[in-house]
Amino acid sequence: MSCRNFQLSSRCGSRSFSSCSAVVPRMVTHYEVSKGPCRPGGAGGLRALGCLGSRSLCNVGFGRPRVASRCGMPGFGYRAGAACGPPACITPVTINESLLVPLELEIDPTVQRVKRDEKEQIKCLNNRFASFINKVRFLEQKNKLLETKWNFMQQQRSCQSNMEPLFEGYICALRRQLDCVSGDHGRLEAELCSLQDALEGYKKKYEEELSLRPCAENEFVTLKKDVDTAFLVKADLETNLEALEHEIEFLKALFEEEISLLQSQISETSVIVKMDNSRELNVDGIIAEIKAQYDDIASRSKAEAEAWYQSRYEEMRLTAGNHCDNLRNRKNEILEMNKLIQRLQQDIETVKGQRCKLEGAIAQAEQQGEAALSDAKCKLAGLEEALQKAKQDMACLLKEYQEVMNSKLGLDIEIATYRRLLEGEEHRLCEGIGPVNISVSSSKGAVLYEPCVVGTPMLRTEYCMGTTGVLRNSGGCSVVGTGELYIPCEPQGLMGCGSGRSSSMKMGAGSNSCSR
Repeated sequence: MSCRNFQLSSRCGSRSFSSCSAVVPRMVTHYEVSKGPCRPGGAGGLRALGCLGSRSLCNVGFGRPRVASRCGMPGFGYRAGAACGPPACITPVTINESLLVPLELEIDPTVQRVKRDEKEQIKCLNNRFASFINKVRFLEQKNKLLETKWNFMQQQRSCQSNMEPLFEGYICALRRQLDCVSGDHGRLEAELCSLQDALEGYKKKYEEELSLRPCAENEFVTLKKDVDTAFLVKADLETNLEALEHEIEFLKALFEEEISLLQSQISETSVIVKMDNSRELNVDGIIAEIKAQYDDIASRSKAEAEAWYQSRYEEMRLTAGNHCDNLRNRKNEILEMNKLIQRLQQDIETVKGQRCKLEGAIAQAEQQGEAALSDAKCKLAGLEEALQKAKQDMACLLKEYQEVMNSKLGLDIEIATYRRLLEGEEHRLCEGIGPVNISVSSSKGAVLYEPCVVGTPMLRTEYCMGTTGVLRNSGGCSVVGTGELYIPCEPQGLMGCGSGRSSSMKMGAGSNSCSR
């Protein structure tokens, strides 16, 4: 890091200071620092002396308010103005004459730009370091939060693991129900197929019967016509029978009348014959012959009539019997056909009812099966989704935890690297610790110079011009206010670029960058 060094050389002025004070003017190029041992009771301050003592620097004028820091044994503090105390005795000191020679310093025009760049770099580094510290704290808090969440999720996962057997049992029960429903569905499908086959058979039979029905109806019509004709023939035959019976009765009556008439005639004839007995005719033979003839005629007529009547009667009876048998057979066939039709209609209605019931049962079973299957699928999908979500949450938490651990590891590595860098810088700065340290204290008229006690720990200080400054030493870090600049102890009592161990002081009052 480049810096602007000021070498202190001896110049005398109108005002003098004690050996424990130093003035940093605003517009003076060369300064002189007198080195001497620090006494317990001695304190530097503004003294109205007319000459320059062996332990004083010349006053070179006034300047803007100066930043002061002080190197002490354990702590820090502000010093403004002159420090009052008992006057220290003047002890002889040896002065290196080569230090009294003025130096020809040339001002580099790029110093301001370099200083600005250094200020910006220091400010960026300090901001990065502060952001790293805040990030580390935030990540530590987040790590604690994630550890708490992780423990909670582990406990919750253990609770969920206790619920897994219940879910598995419920899923197994649902699967068994699904298998039962699938088996019932297959059985019902088989029954439906058999019933559909039976229904198809009944439909075919019904269609065959329907196709045979017109033939049967035609036969029924023809049989009805035959029956009607048979009834008409029967009625005609009955009327003929009655007429024949009347005729037979009439003929019987007629024959009886004729017989009676003939008998009466025969009797009269016999009487007459008896009266004509004088003629001597064979009346008895003639009567007997006529009677025999009439008897023969009557018997033949009667036999013929009876034979014709019997033949006609038998013929009519046979015809009527045949017609009755045919009619009875047709009636029986009609009754059987009606019974068959009714039975088929009943069977068809029964099959239709069974079909409707089976269709309703099948639809209900399908609906129940689909509802149970959809419910099971929904529950299974919900469980799988919950499990997947839990796995995703677990994976996200593990990923976040891994990222946090990686970030923490990276930050630990960066912190360790910065710590090693800081320790190396402190070690490098501590290599040049001598018995004397320069502490510049801010005051409204002077800057005080005090040597350090030999053996005190070297202070390494960072100062940020602005509202706050970050102050560091080998033991830790503290925040100080604006207006202080801590400079490490200088063994030779010089601030300049001429020596390899000299301390460098950066004048950057009023800026917001950090000076080291």
